[in-house]
Amino acid sequence: MEILLFDLDGTLTDPGEGITRCVQYGMEALGYHEPDRKKLTPFIGPPLKDMYMETCGFSEEEAARAVEKYRERFREKGMYENEIYEGIADMLEMLKVSGKRLGVATSKPEVFAAPILEYFQIDQYFEYIVGSELSGERVRKGDVIKEALRRFGVEEKKESVLMVGDRKHDVLGAKEAGVSCVGVLYGYGDYEELLTAGADRVVSTVKELQELLLAL
Repeated sequence: MEILLFDLDGTLTDPGEGITRCVQYGMEALGYHEPDRKKLTPFIGPPLKDMYMETCGFSEEEAARAVEKYRERFREKGMYENEIYEGIADMLEMLKVSGKRLGVATSKPEVFAAPILEYFQIDQYFEYIVGSELSGERVRKGDVIKEALRRFGVEEKKESVLMVGDRKHDVLGAKEAGVSCVGVLYGYGDYEELLTAGADRVVSTVKELQELLLAL
C-alpha cells in the first residue's frame, strides 16, 4: 500500500480521559448526569451528536447544544487530557522512511486534530490531516476518508490506500469509500466489532501493526 490513513482517537492516541470528561460536561449542561466515565467510552470514535441523541435521548437541537458545551471544555483542556500510544512515533518514523505516504482521517474536527498531533510531535509525519468541520459537515467517517482520497489525488487509485482504525465506524467508512481497512485492538473496539464490520485484518498491538504495514 502506498498511502496509509490513520484514525486519531483510539488508534494514534488514547483520549479517554479528555473525551469522557468533556462528554460529561456537555451532558450536565442539559441536566443529564452520568458520574461513571467508564460508561461514556462508547463516545470515543463515533460522531458526538449521534452519540448524545442515542445515549441521552436528546433531540437533534439538544444534542447540538451538548456538542457545543463539549467543545467549550475540549478547547480549554480536554484535547490535552490525552496520551500517545507507546510505539506510535517510532512506527510512523519507520513507515515514512520506508516511503509510505501517511495521512490522518478522523471524525474529530480538523481544527482540534492538527494541534493534538502537533502537541505529541507527530504532525510532521502526515501529508494531510483530514477531519470534520465545526459546522457539522463531513462528520461521517466515509466522507472524511473520501476527502482524504481527494487531497491525496488518488480517487481513481483506491487500491493503493489502507485505512487503520479501532472502531466499526472506521471499517464501515473505509468500505463506503472503497478502501481496505485494518482494525486495531489496543484502542476502544473489540475483535467481534471489527470483524463484523468487515475489517480486512485485525491486529492486537502497535508492534503487530508496524510489522504488517511495513510488509505491505
